[in-house]
Amino acid sequence: MSNTHEQNFSRRNILLAGVGGAGIAAASGVLAGSTAVAQDQAASAAASQAPAKRSVNTITTRDGVEIYFKDWGPKDGPVVILSHGWPLSSDSWEAQALHLASNGFRVITHDRRGHGRSSQPWDGNDMDHYADDLADLIEVLDLKNVSLFGFSTGGGEISRYIGRHGTSRVARAGLIAAVPPLMLKTTANPGGLPIEVFDGIRAASIADRSQLYREIASGPFFGFNRPGAKPSQGMIDSFWLQGMMAGHKNTYDSIKAFSETDFTEDLKKFDVPTLIVHGDDDQIVPIEAAARASKTLVPHATLKVYVGGPHGIADTHKQQLNDDMLAFLKS
Repeated sequence: MSNTHEQNFSRRNILLAGVGGAGIAAASGVLAGSTAVAQDQAASAAASQAPAKRSVNTITTRDGVEIYFKDWGPKDGPVVILSHGWPLSSDSWEAQALHLASNGFRVITHDRRGHGRSSQPWDGNDMDHYADDLADLIEVLDLKNVSLFGFSTGGGEISRYIGRHGTSRVARAGLIAAVPPLMLKTTANPGGLPIEVFDGIRAASIADRSQLYREIASGPFFGFNRPGAKPSQGMIDSFWLQGMMAGHKNTYDSIKAFSETDFTEDLKKFDVPTLIVHGDDDQIVPIEAAARASKTLVPHATLKVYVGGPHGIADTHKQQLNDDMLAFLKS
């Protein structure tokens, strides 16, 4: 990305587009209190190691977080899991989920912890926990030969899942406008975005989170800030609504998770067919430091570039993405 483009990627563009007898009695009380504390600690430790479990449309992870999921299409169809972006929910995948389910696939979409209809834990809003939550979902539902697709932050989630849990249950992978290998500009990653960009998102989130989401959706996310663009109020409203369903602390923490996590070593473990799709006018996750860099780490991957495509290609290029994903799954 050029220096001029990097400088132009200002906070405005991001907005438009970021822990004796008395003594015995007293001693007995202390002992009883210590025993109670020890029992509480033991119970807490046991709970954190408890197996994940499910209800009709949720699972409870091993650390007690409730994850909401949808399960569409024939239950005996090939399984596809779609992981969403920040600050959205599984609803952001509805066009692709409907298309794939209508073509015989069992499509599962989930709300990441802290987002959508899932619970909003104070801690654990990081890529390792996101990946482990995904692992719990896959194990509780006993899914095999799964095709994992991740959009934006979701691309980081599925990459870290493969890095931590391998591909024994994975048949294919897809990175759609995804954040890997690393969004943040560093000495080793000069094409990334400066930390000031993400500090700006954090500051705007604290100042007026609702307005931040409206401005991101009205501008760079869907490319509505480009000359000649025709904004869709429906897309803007949907983005805002999904964002406001998420927890404030969760989405705030997630800015660090999606921008500063390095997925380089995770991508090197991709040993399944992989599809990478990215718009070349993505103002949120620039293509050079994302899709093209990921392709060098996953050389067997197929890279598809959508000319003029913004970040939100799941909506703006809905039919093209539907067709490409279906063709990849059937190949």
